[in-house]
Amino acid sequence: MVLQDLVNELGRRLDYRVTNGRYQGTANAIGFDGIWVSPEGHTIVTEVKTTDAYRISLDTIAGYREKLIAAETIAGESSILIVVGRQDTGELEAQIRGSRHAWDIRLISADALIKLIKLKENSDDPETVRKIRSVLAPVEYTRLDKLVDVMFTTATDVEPIFADEQEEARSEPVDTKQPGVWEFTDASLLQLKRDEIIAAASKSLGAPLVKKTRALFWSSDHAVRVVCTISKRYDRRGYPYWYAYHPQWDEFLSEGEKGYLILGCMDLRVAFVIPRSEILAILEYLNQTETERGTYWHLHIVEPAADQFELLVSKGRANLPLSKWALPLAASA
Repeated sequence: MVLQDLVNELGRRLDYRVTNGRYQGTANAIGFDGIWVSPEGHTIVTEVKTTDAYRISLDTIAGYREKLIAAETIAGESSILIVVGRQDTGELEAQIRGSRHAWDIRLISADALIKLIKLKENSDDPETVRKIRSVLAPVEYTRLDKLVDVMFTTATDVEPIFADEQEEARSEPVDTKQPGVWEFTDASLLQLKRDEIIAAASKSLGAPLVKKTRALFWSSDHAVRVVCTISKRYDRRGYPYWYAYHPQWDEFLSEGEKGYLILGCMDLRVAFVIPRSEILAILEYLNQTETERGTYWHLHIVEPAADQFELLVSKGRANLPLSKWALPLAASA
């Protein structure tokens, strides 16, 4: 895979709609490396360089964008992003700052772009993802409010990395002898469990799943979509496993051809791959909680008998048996 292909794939991981370029111009074609269109409607024309050991023609790169606009290939707000394969870009930075295209061009290393993707994949808030993308568009930073807003939103969302699994546990102490003491599962163990479940689900569904955010995964064509959330076992409860199901998760699943909610349990060698249609049918019978971070539904797994699991449905409805959606995990080493 050439560097341009890799960079364009990184753009897709940031949820841009990406068109790969020809990588070299011809008499009848425009030599851009990629066109990235964000969900917000901003278009980025990318230029990929493995090194800045030589000067590049910013006029040529800017000309690509002008030709694309003239050909109505791109419309609306647009800018240029130069992606380089090395960190030492001092000469190229100076060249951009001193050019007449300084307000339309931004520069980033491939390593930094990968870091943005990792940050995005540890988030589940669409607003955070939008602000991460905003970093790649030219912004005038004489006044720093917008930059601080990006940093604050990202830090607020990403710092409690596994808040989706722990949200309900915050409401009161569990699994401890001391009143007022919370006990949470180690975040790295939760992630290992999720990785294991997604690997098994990829095989079961016949579609390798790619990470979109912390809990969201999809196939390469976005047709198969999965939300995977994990719970530890709560021995002091009438229902040993509990989860939060967020509206934005449901919206994500609804936009695919096939959508599944996967409930993982830290101490079990199975996970439960539930079609979205089954969850949708019981949403109105589930309890909801509203917090400053948003509204979510409560999901609880009960165990009426040994090795029998059901999804608790309140308000007088029968519980949902889970055995037919059980996904066996590989035996522990």
